[in-house]
Amino acid sequence: MSLKSIAAKLFAGYIQRKTDAWASRPVETQQRIFSDLISKAGQTSFGKDHGFDQIFSPADFARRVPVRDYEELKSYVDLVVQGKPDVLWPGKPLYFAKTSGTTSGAKYIPLTKESMPYHISAARNAILSYIADTGKADFVDGKMIFLQGSPELEEKNGIKLGRLSGIAAHFVPGYLQRNRMPSWETNCIEDWETKVDAVVEETHAENMTVISGIPSWVQMYFERLQRKTGKKVGELFPDFNLFIYGGVNFEPYRAKFESLIGRKVDSIELFPASEGFFAYQDKQADKGMLLLLDAGIFYEFIKADEFFNENHRRLTIGEVELNTNYVMIISTNAGLWAYNLGDTIQFTSLKPYKVVVSGRIKHFISAFGEHVIAKEVEQAMQDAVSGTNIQISEFTVAPQITPENDELPYHEWFIEFEQEPKDLKAFATALDESLQQQNSYYWDLINGKVLQPLKITPVVRDAFQNYMKSIGKLGGQNKLPRLSNDRKIADLLEKL
Repeated sequence: MSLKSIAAKLFAGYIQRKTDAWASRPVETQQRIFSDLISKAGQTSFGKDHGFDQIFSPADFARRVPVRDYEELKSYVDLVVQGKPDVLWPGKPLYFAKTSGTTSGAKYIPLTKESMPYHISAARNAILSYIADTGKADFVDGKMIFLQGSPELEEKNGIKLGRLSGIAAHFVPGYLQRNRMPSWETNCIEDWETKVDAVVEETHAENMTVISGIPSWVQMYFERLQRKTGKKVGELFPDFNLFIYGGVNFEPYRAKFESLIGRKVDSIELFPASEGFFAYQDKQADKGMLLLLDAGIFYEFIKADEFFNENHRRLTIGEVELNTNYVMIISTNAGLWAYNLGDTIQFTSLKPYKVVVSGRIKHFISAFGEHVIAKEVEQAMQDAVSGTNIQISEFTVAPQITPENDELPYHEWFIEFEQEPKDLKAFATALDESLQQQNSYYWDLINGKVLQPLKITPVVRDAFQNYMKSIGKLGGQNKLPRLSNDRKIADLLEKL
């Protein structure tokens, strides 16, 4: 065992003790964070507009500060982007994380000197928690790759901006720089396919031990490694035993990954976003992610099925229940207040508080009142492929409201198969039965002859990559929606 791995184990033990200390006092920890946020932002424009000097409790906060998404907070963000200080948080941000996808174009998410360290420490602590949990630390001596956005930054009114993953690249600690790949020059390549090819060239002969990124884009990297070398990834990198991912559920990709690697590897799930780093998987035996209650973020939760009601309740951490779908609302030390992130979560544990991401409040199918969410379609896919040799590269689901020939409407599953089922109808039946078992609304609609069972439309190889390319979102942190309440994606896939 090297000195570096010994040091990593000692540091992991220290961080684990600190984590246990706040995790064992969740309500007190969140109250401390809440009070600190309110007191520090009292003299900002937002704080004055919303009477922060009269806020003494989360109930006061809920009465004075409405839930907003980016569009509704944009009038304040625009002032920050113009370079005005003390708008949402004291002073000016260090950076803007620039993302796309809103109705008004680019989003500019502020990152402050108070918030940025938590993004870095959370990513570090996820790895240290893995070491504390498993005792494995030899991987720190090998090469580590993080598939991410370009670290080249622009500037707007004196504030640097770029993708969060690119900004984070500027904060990689010195002790990891020698191990980190790809090179800075390769990381700066904007075109994703060119970048992946360059990463393959740089890494195929290295001792890779840790690989990190969104599963769909890491899959592309693995496929191109195999194409170049003719070897399984696990044969090419015999010491590769840890995959770190976030952004999407890994389970639909797991069988394909194990086929490309040639064996199973440990994995760590993360829950990061430009708006904050919210959770990470701290135990290999537990798929739930530890919610970071001590990271400059105050959390509120609204039951998803009540979210669009005018009188919905905003719950704090001590009021949540297991296995309930919640919209997660955040207030942060970057100046986001009662901010609707758009993600829905479910708690898998209350001691400590652990979550899984169940989907997006805007990404669901309820064209007929079925309220189907991403977690349910992903679980259905996992159930249907379990115990078979079927492999899925990617999939998405859309409603077919007006089918031809007077058929009943149905859910249409667009699936890119790596290894197709021998009996497509039987596979569709397995998917449908799992979905019915999970979702009583869907069961009622099928049995009441309002809907017919789902239908599968196989798509050609690379159809989803071509779709993402066609909308300018190939690679980086971009993710394909798992399901939609309309046919915008479906219609484009059919054209492709």
